[in-house]
Order: sequence, then structure tokens, then C-alpha cells
Amino acid sequence: MTISWRSLVFGFLFSGLLLAQSFTVGGDIPQPMTFTKDDLAKMPRSSASWAEHGQPVNYEGVTLYEILEKAGAPFDRPLSGKAIASYVLIDATDGYEVVFALPELDPAFNDHKILLADTADGGPLPSSQAPFRLIVPQDRKGARSIRMIQKITLVRLRK
Repeated sequence: MTISWRSLVFGFLFSGLLLAQSFTVGGDIPQPMTFTKDDLAKMPRSSASWAEHGQPVNYEGVTLYEILEKAGAPFDRPLSGKAIASYVLIDATDGYEVVFALPELDPAFNDHKILLADTADGGPLPSSQAPFRLIVPQDRKGARSIRMIQKITLVRLRK
């Protein structure tokens, strides 16, 4: 059986497209996982509004808390002591990275909702943001509203 270079290229591009439609959650977490758009669609949905170039955009997705909780982040017991020094590192496909202290994501600590969005104004995210991006409405600057998310890593400094 011979495989043409076209089928190899198509297979490589197609597999890259599938990988780009998911993100991983790992690090110091009991249940490393890969999430797809279909997985997010089955989880509790939330929304947040964010201004893009002065125009309001309504985003929908799943809170970062829900995603980390599903993967086993230590939200099931009070965050205190050594666990309070934990943080979450989020990586984008373009190399951009942002950090959140774990308590920032825990509803027991504050009312801030950090949204991992997969839709904007009822449709898919623009290609420059897709397939997933964070919306951090409480931040005055948009620097942590990272786009093109590929990996979320829980890091615990002390155990």
C-alpha cells in the first residue's frame, strides 16, 4: 500500500485541527484531562460581557473554576495553609502565558467569575481568539484575557 504525500499532509493538518479544538488540564492535579468544545457544551454554562475595541461582546462558556474542579483541583476543602500558594498557569498556542492564584478562581474567596469562552455573541469565536479564550471582567486591562488557549497547569509550591 502506498500513501501519497497529499494524504500525509492532509492527515497532519486534520490532526492538528483536532488538537487545536481542545485544551489540556494538568500539572499537580489528580485527574489530568483534555477538554473539547463538546465537553464544554455539556458543562454548566455561564456568560460575561467584555468590550472589544469599545464594542460590547457577550461571551459564553464555562467558568475556569468548573473546569479545574472537574479535573480535581483542591476546591473540595478550604484553601488555606500550603495550598493557598498554588497557582494556575495558562498557555496559548502563540506562546503567551498568564497566571492566576488558585484562590482567585475559588467562589469561596470572591465573586469574580473567570470565563473560559467558546462563543461570542452567539457564534464561534473569531479566528484570532479561537477556539477558546478567557474573559476576566474584573481586570481593568485585558492582559489576562488570554486567547487561543491550549494548556492549563495547576502548580503547587508547597504540599
